[in-house]
Amino acid sequence: MKNKGDHFLKEVTNHIKSKEARNFVTTELTFHLKKAKGFWQEKGLSDDTAEEKAVEQMGSPVKLGQELNRLHKPKVDWMLIALLAAAMGLGFLPIITLDYTEAFLVQKIIIVLFGVVAAVGIMLFDYRKIERFGWVFYILGSFLLLTLRYFPTTMIHGQSYIAFGIITIESLMALPFFFLAWASFLNNPKVRIWQMVLLFIFSFYLFFSIPNLSIALIYTVMVFVMLWWSQFSKKKVMLMTAVPFVLTASGGVPFFLAADAYQMHRLMGYLSPEKYADAAGFMYLRLEEIFSSAGWFGTTGGFEFIPYAHTDYVFASMTFYYGYAFAFILVLILSLFAIRMIMISRHMNSSFGKLLLTGSMTLFIVQFVYNIAMMLGLLPLTSISLPFISYGLMPTLFNAFLIGIVLSVYRRKSLVSGSFA
Repeated sequence: MKNKGDHFLKEVTNHIKSKEARNFVTTELTFHLKKAKGFWQEKGLSDDTAEEKAVEQMGSPVKLGQELNRLHKPKVDWMLIALLAAAMGLGFLPIITLDYTEAFLVQKIIIVLFGVVAAVGIMLFDYRKIERFGWVFYILGSFLLLTLRYFPTTMIHGQSYIAFGIITIESLMALPFFFLAWASFLNNPKVRIWQMVLLFIFSFYLFFSIPNLSIALIYTVMVFVMLWWSQFSKKKVMLMTAVPFVLTASGGVPFFLAADAYQMHRLMGYLSPEKYADAAGFMYLRLEEIFSSAGWFGTTGGFEFIPYAHTDYVFASMTFYYGYAFAFILVLILSLFAIRMIMISRHMNSSFGKLLLTGSMTLFIVQFVYNIAMMLGLLPLTSISLPFISYGLMPTLFNAFLIGIVLSVYRRKSLVSGSFA
């Protein structure tokens, strides 16, 4: 395509504003022009004549360029961005309500700005460029967990952390690396079943050894939801699900027997809070009291001490001060995130993009559901934040990363090979 074909492509792409769309359209039109040229060559036409016929079949380059520019214009999901703005805005409410110092408010503004920059930056990045780097992400995630395991700078309640000034890194920050790795693995037919089983067992062991059981739970749910949404046959999915499940279940008994005293105490506090009312069961009873006294529009007159009121227990504190009506609005906004992600995934043709959407949706929903469930006493209390509402830099960046991935996939949903066919 060195003559009329190249001139035609140049005229078409001159009307396409997006660089990504230009490259995509050039690749697709080049393929179709070569295919059409080959057809006319088989009819006995010369190379130049066949190329001319192929170009004629495409129609007006101006009209085609304008139509393709409209069709492949980068998309922005304004609904998801509006939900992000609303959630981050509500995240200021605990700081204001609890009358924290001005320094907390300034830090919260900085955290939100970092989150916005992260979400927008990832949205603008082409997610398709990372599809082949699954092993790199897996190694990075494993390295982070090994560093937390053997070289932590601080230990809190038996969990490892690495602190750099105001930045505290925990095992949660390994999840994005493993999330991207599994999206790549599950979309790569060259990765064998036995390899995936070993990769999961090794990574699960690393999460388990920190130890941070809540993050290990989130990771496990993410991997298997992505697995069931992948293009593997049901037989292979069942096999890949069964082997790790059996191994994990068989290892659960030794872990239970070897659990530390404080771990057993916390478990007993969840199962029988009244019996351990002066110790591990105290917070379950306290939370029950907080929710029972909240009312539809909250309480007035006086400050009530609630531990971790601006972080892990923020849903309980905000419900107490603003009532069930506010709690319903908060749950509705966070639920709309999940609903929107599901709606986007239903119209996604890219298998890699769909896996990224599935993983993002799973990581977000598990955090959201678990945090509220543990506040209501339905699940054991652990360190899982409420997305965008809980205070903290790393949780905010983590969830901004997830939303950024969704926005990146949505932005390029029309740039899928074969869309002209």
